Amino acid sequence: MLSLMMSEHESGAPHSKGFAYLLLVLFGFFGIHRFYLGRPGTGLLYMLTGGLCGIGPLVDLFLLPGMVDEANMKHAAFQALAEKRALRALGSPYPLALPPAQLASEHETPEKMRIKLVQAAAQYGGKLSVTQGVMATGKSFEDIERALDDMVKSGYVDVTNDENTGVVVYNFGQLQPSS
Repeated sequence: MLSLMMSEHESGAPHSKGFAYLLLVLFGFFGIHRFYLGRPGTGLLYMLTGGLCGIGPLVDLFLLPGMVDEANMKHAAFQALAEKRALRALGSPYPLALPPAQLASEHETPEKMRIKLVQAAAQYGGKLSVTQGVMATGKSFEDIERALDDMVKSGYVDVTNDENTGVVVYNFGQLQPSS
């Protein structure tokens, strides 16, 4: 089981919500799902306390989708940084390793990139982090942050911090469900 988890992680595949739920159901009291999602501290706490006396796995039933999304964002950011460093070491002018077909489209218009960001925000309930924007467009963190900041200045987007993680979040008000 552990080797399956490690091979999935090493292959670069994103963390799976289904697999995380499977680990939660089978081994929730031991915190294996938390180790899988890169949270060894709370995984060890669960292991030592029987999942905080059984309450932790119940709470995690609701928190797990967000934990998987966060683990995938961290993984994507780490991969992008590793690629950027490798390319810099080779003297490449490109910020990320892009397939040749994408290099031609690297000079897309700012409007096309903004459209991709709006589409990505729609997938995330009207809220978008810079990392999610990078994942959606393949552009650099600097390019995405600049584009989102321009959208804030234009009045299309508001910016806040996520109350749980503190991550900067861009709110696309028209895309958010009305209360």
